[in-house]
Amino acid sequence: MEKVSFWFLFLTLIAEVVGTIGGFGSSVFFVPMAGFFFDFQSVLGLTAIFHVASNISKISLFRKGLDKELLLRLGVPSVFFVIIGAMLTKFIDSKVLEIVLGIFLILFSTFLLWKKDFEIRTDRKETILGGSLSGFTAGLLGTGGAIRGITMAAFNLEKEIFIATSAAIDFSIDLTRTFVYFNNGYIHTHDLIYMPFLVVIGFIGTYIGKYILNYIPQNKFKSISLVLILLIGLVTLSKVLFF
Repeated sequence: MEKVSFWFLFLTLIAEVVGTIGGFGSSVFFVPMAGFFFDFQSVLGLTAIFHVASNISKISLFRKGLDKELLLRLGVPSVFFVIIGAMLTKFIDSKVLEIVLGIFLILFSTFLLWKKDFEIRTDRKETILGGSLSGFTAGLLGTGGAIRGITMAAFNLEKEIFIATSAAIDFSIDLTRTFVYFNNGYIHTHDLIYMPFLVVIGFIGTYIGKYILNYIPQNKFKSISLVLILLIGLVTLSKVLFF
């Protein structure tokens, strides 16, 4: 047990709770946080495994809000592009992409916080574009939930629909990239000691997040999600530039 970092597990639980409240999953917090404990390849492998359990719990707890049509429009391109992104991890410098991702999240979340009435219709091509970008960044950087969160926040969805649909898409993405990461050798034997802990944390953190959400009004949900995404962008950018 001395090999297990309980500080890492505690921060993982916080990431899961906050990711559930924000509606876009824990990887947007988990990936930059885990980077302080593990190498980038290990982070990718652990994120994929953790998120499979995390999203199963979200789908179970928020299943009544699942939007099947939106799931197809966002999910199909996400799964296709996550394979491409995961395969490219061997060839592209992730630091440059993390900088681009951080700047994008900061600018677009700030824009949506400023233009509160801005809305994207769910039947437009932007849905496919958002799904493609979130899948690609999930495969390449380990997290695509923030981009998907930005896309879905612009749809002004109710929080149950937002979370359930996002989790179903995320589950498909994570299951797909797990196989690619395994083939790439990113799922290391010495990291598997964390697997049972991550599975349990996925379920506990989601349950706590759902409980807290009961006290958050719908009109505050979008703003909370966008503020969290803005913070993620700042953390992502700061991590690359200063650490």
